[in-house]
Amino acid sequence: MDLSAASRHRIHVADGIEVSGLLRRAPQERACIVLGHGAGAGMEHPSMIALSDDLATRGLSSLRYQFPYMELGRKRTDPPALCHATVRAAAAALAALAPSVPLFAGGRSFGGRMTSQAQALAPLAGVRGLVFFAFPLHPAEKPAIDRAQHLAAIEVPMLFLQGTRDALATLSLLQGVVQRLGAMATLKLLEGADHSFHVPARAARGAKEIKAEMLDELEAWIAPLSG
Repeated sequence: MDLSAASRHRIHVADGIEVSGLLRRAPQERACIVLGHGAGAGMEHPSMIALSDDLATRGLSSLRYQFPYMELGRKRTDPPALCHATVRAAAAALAALAPSVPLFAGGRSFGGRMTSQAQALAPLAGVRGLVFFAFPLHPAEKPAIDRAQHLAAIEVPMLFLQGTRDALATLSLLQGVVQRLGAMATLKLLEGADHSFHVPARAARGAKEIKAEMLDELEAWIAPLSG
């Protein structure tokens, strides 16, 4: 894996708890995003590296970070309170590393959900909006909206980037959640994409087109919030 474009940092979460972070600065930086990883893949997973690199091409810097369980090589996720503290520590770290750049937060799947919970409990200082790359509305084959109840307490704009074949977000349920959130939420559906934004081999549009569409939407959404 080529990590030459990212600088390594240590993030203090609590007494005796530190995690790793990777800061990828965009050449023409317009905003920064704190990116939490998915439940089963850490910040150095190829998908996270690719996402960070893709964001940089649009002038968006990013700080990827580990949750403590991933830092220690464990499979079981941390208790929510520790995840929330980690999100908060990572956001504070990015704010200190790039103090004059507009700040956003979010992440892939689990990382995005933990970010949303942290924001709902107490606003992340300086964060202007939340970006969810495949929000995990429910476990596979267990459709429900319990995981979305806290979203109503969030008072910054939210962008949901979601594949129409996502097994962790039944489309009709997610559309209902976003509709109830009103003007605070924007849903961008990526036709044919699954939870990892993969598309079938015979799909009309390939992964490259899906990625470009997702980045176009993110760039357009973030521009007015970064002014």
